[in-house]
Amino acid sequence: MSARILVAEDDEMQARLVRVYLEREGHVVQSVHDGRAALERARTEWPELIVLDVMMPAVSGLDICRILRAEASRVPVLMLTAQSTENDLLLGLDLGADDYLTKPYSPRELTARVRALLRRTREPQAARPSTVTAGDLAIDTARFEARVAGAPVALTAKEFGILAVLAAEPGRVFTRAEIIDQAFGLDRDVLARTVDVHVMNLRRKLQQAPGSPRCVVETVYGRGYRLTEPGGDER
Repeated sequence: MSARILVAEDDEMQARLVRVYLEREGHVVQSVHDGRAALERARTEWPELIVLDVMMPAVSGLDICRILRAEASRVPVLMLTAQSTENDLLLGLDLGADDYLTKPYSPRELTARVRALLRRTREPQAARPSTVTAGDLAIDTARFEARVAGAPVALTAKEFGILAVLAAEPGRVFTRAEIIDQAFGLDRDVLARTVDVHVMNLRRKLQQAPGSPRCVVETVYGRGYRLTEPGGDER
């Protein structure tokens, strides 16, 4: 599963180490050491995944992630951070990062996270039908596209995975554990709060879609989440 990967890390020794491990996996890797260069490469080279350090000179990793998502880029972002508090990690997810690693980390774990992100991006919910519809919402898992009333909605890999799970059975309540199992995979532990942040971002994007979408991601307090639509069965 080779891919074009951009590594944005201001520590040149660390960037070389990451590059060596990713190239051993067969990936084509470019590395940059400041935020402006990272933005330029992301916009012109179209990487399939970005490994992004938070503490970058010129433009921070958080700002890079925010700018890319504002530009509707859906490239998966694996964020590297020395900040290990829950609020710091959730901030990165809230800005559109798909995954994170706290420093110091194992290069083997980083390559495993990269494999998992690429797998979820390239083969989302392979066991499900390639096209799922619910009300005015249409999801094409083969093309990794979501549309509301025909208008595309730019989602991150994890937001798309969550939406695909919920849309496959509108009205059914999915617990956070079920969402983690089906949308995130079983390759690592995921905080329940992480699911909440992704759902919050997903809900906002659906609400901002043109045409006042009828489908809504609803919170069922004490249980989890479900996708509701007019006249749908709410179990």
